[in-house]
This record gives sequence, structure tokens and C-alpha cells, in this order.
Amino acid sequence: MKAIKNNVSLKPYNTFGIDVAAQLFVEVNSIEELIEALRNIDFKNELLILGGGSNILFTKDYNGLVIKNNLKGIKLIKETESEVWIQAASGEIWHDLVLYCVSKNYGGIENLSLIPGTVGAAPIQNIGAYGAELKDVFDSLEALNLNDLKVRDFNADQCRFGYRDSVFKQGAKGQYFISNVTIRLQKFPIINTSYGAIHTVLNQRGIIHPTIADVSAAVCEIRNSKLPNPVVIGNAGSFFKNPEITQNQYLELKRTYHDMPGYTTEHGVKVPAGWLIESCGWKGKRIGETGSHKDQALVLVNYGHATGEEIKNLSIEIQKSVKDKFGISIQTEVNII
Repeated sequence: MKAIKNNVSLKPYNTFGIDVAAQLFVEVNSIEELIEALRNIDFKNELLILGGGSNILFTKDYNGLVIKNNLKGIKLIKETESEVWIQAASGEIWHDLVLYCVSKNYGGIENLSLIPGTVGAAPIQNIGAYGAELKDVFDSLEALNLNDLKVRDFNADQCRFGYRDSVFKQGAKGQYFISNVTIRLQKFPIINTSYGAIHTVLNQRGIIHPTIADVSAAVCEIRNSKLPNPVVIGNAGSFFKNPEITQNQYLELKRTYHDMPGYTTEHGVKVPAGWLIESCGWKGKRIGETGSHKDQALVLVNYGHATGEEIKNLSIEIQKSVKDKFGISIQTEVNII
């Protein structure tokens, strides 16, 4: 049985670098190890699954069991003349999966390059960037029910994907441990350069007929230029979701804020949260050991010794200022605990 440790610092396990402790902590390398740990512990408190720790903000010690997911493995499980189905264990680093697929010229997730975190977190968040989302390539996943310890399969419909959302953040929150994810990719990729910044980078590089490797490299360049490296400065990437407002509300705001960007969606207009936050004067503003990053207002950072509570309070102040100025509510993308 894997050793369950007491009072373990979680600082190495979250990209904000917040120094809090887990009452109980165990690392698992397989579903069997997880089941064994759960069956052999007299545990009645809370439980938290931890992957890369890149989408979480700890505001206090965790009075419960933290399970560090170390499940590894990437394999081809099915193919046709035009498609492949790739299954990846949930503890794999997401970008490592992207690099594996790009190296095989399997198209579909190259636009999701360099998104931090693990494969298991991808469907929970329905990760997305630069004109693509996980749901576009998602086939299925396997997950362990933490109550009855039985493995269940989920298809796309059962996952109820939404914008940075899924059933695992709603009705099934905290009830499952995702063990692996299967994605369906193309052997003859359709290149997606619809996102303007990708097109710009490719043009700068003189690439007229890009491959998926070219798109992946362009996305990595864009992300590295906009988002700080958590190894250098603590952060969890984009802290807020881009809000969606009605067409009428957008047109009304546009009369006052002529340069307000907006992207038409099925239900209204999506406004970049970064633009809203920057317009409220937060970009580059530092308060003690935390602040909004100088290059990307959407990213809140830990300059070294911030507490999770300080970062949370900053996020609340930012939300309030955006609401007061624009009448728009922005929601956190990061999971605050």
C-alpha cells in the first residue's frame, strides 16, 4: 500500500507556490493504488485530487486527504485510414501529450499547446485556446467513482461540456477520479489558423502552408510572450473567464467605450476579461506580494511570499471594479480552496 503521509506542504504541488499543508497526502501511480489507499484509510473528511496544481489557489491548510495523481502512459488504441484514437493517462502533462501527437502528425490539439496542467484536468475545465477546445476532439474518459470505487465511462454528452466547464465542475464535482482520457485526432489534419495572432506569427516566420508543428510552435511563442512562466513567478495562468454579455448590452457599452473588443457567440458577445481588467487600471499593479502581471492583466501573480488569501482578496477587488465600471460580472477560472 502507498504510504499516506501527514501534514505535507503543498508548496511544490501548486503553481502559485502557496505554502499550505495537507492534513493527509498520498501519491498514486495506478487506479489500483488509489482504491487500496481509499479502502485502507479511516477517512471521513474532504478529499482533493491534485494533478499539476496549475488551476488552483489554496487560501488555507487543507483539512483532508490530497491525492497526487501520478498515472502515466500514452497509447494508440484504435485507428482508421483517416483517424486515430489516442488514450492518455490522467497524470500525464497535457503539453507532453500535445508534443507526442504533433510528432506523429495527428492533428486536433496543436492549438492547445503549452496549456499548463495534466490530462485529467483537461475535461474538467474543457480547456481551450486559440480557436479550439478539448470537446472538439474528445471521445471518452474513464473515471473512478470515489463513493462506490467503481470505474465508469463518460462520453462527450455525459461530460456536459461548456465554456471552461463540465459536469465535473457541476453535479459530479468531487465525486470522480479521472483515470484516462481518449481523444480522436486526424491523420490528415485540417489546419486551424483562424485565431489572428497565430496567423500573424506564421506570416512573420514566412510560413505560407503551415503544418500542425508550425501551428504548435506559433501558439507556444504567443503563450510565452503573453503569460509568465510559473517556475519564474507564481501564477495559475488566466485567473478569470471571459464574460459573455447580451448583444444589446455590448452595443450600449460600445457607445461609451469605443475600443471595447467583442466576439459574437451563439448566445451573445464575449468580451475579453483582460481588456476589462486593464481598463480598470489593474495591469502591472502590485499590492504587497501579489498583483496583476505587467504583460497580461488577466494573470494574477505571487511575487514570492503572498498568501492565497491575499491573492483571493485581490481577485475580489478586481471583480468589484469591473462590475462598478462596466456592469459586467467576471467569474474566476481558478479553483479557490
